[in-house]
Amino acid sequence: MPELVTIPSSFFELSVDYDRPVLKLLLDRGLIVQGIFDALKPWNASIDDIEPHNDGKHSEQGVTFRIPAKRASFFLGIASCRFSREDVDWAAADETITMMDTIMLTLSSLSGIVMGTKKSTVGMHLQPRTKTYLEILNPFLAAQWVSFETAPVRTMAVIARWEKRGVTLDGSALLANAVFAKLEREFEIGGTSLDMASQLRVDQEELFRVLGVEEDRG
Repeated sequence: MPELVTIPSSFFELSVDYDRPVLKLLLDRGLIVQGIFDALKPWNASIDDIEPHNDGKHSEQGVTFRIPAKRASFFLGIASCRFSREDVDWAAADETITMMDTIMLTLSSLSGIVMGTKKSTVGMHLQPRTKTYLEILNPFLAAQWVSFETAPVRTMAVIARWEKRGVTLDGSALLANAVFAKLEREFEIGGTSLDMASQLRVDQEELFRVLGVEEDRG
């Protein structure tokens, strides 16, 4: 029977590379910033939540829009952009998609930017009800390490990467007795946000099956 877990903390991030850097954003981005700000009005965006970044490497310069009420933010850069939201769950998926698509469509229509590869990251801190986090991770410990030392393993991590996908499992640095799970996936140009969300949900369900856990929704 799967171990019941709660998810006290989580985050979602989508980073999108442009097909080529847009150097005019170094000096002239007022129209785009205004347009994105106006588009964020349904989520109570405030002028005080806009932060310009004019120092550092060109790739680090841009503007961050924060939406505190939704624990979300959007970074507009010269070569890429990034949307992120904390404490996400599937109940709020439609709202997250609407917010993200509104920003991306506004950016594309005002700037002419062509979006390229999309890279998503989902992070979750999983707290088991009855087991320790190491009991959940121990099945992934290679036999060679089990025999390496007579004392029990105190902590461990697993990192696996494929061409367009990655999984990280570790002990949570945020919560006591919790597993930190990170799912990364790259999506091709042209896919919709709904397609992406569907795939990410399948990825999470697959991970939970492998871990032998199930979310406690009670």
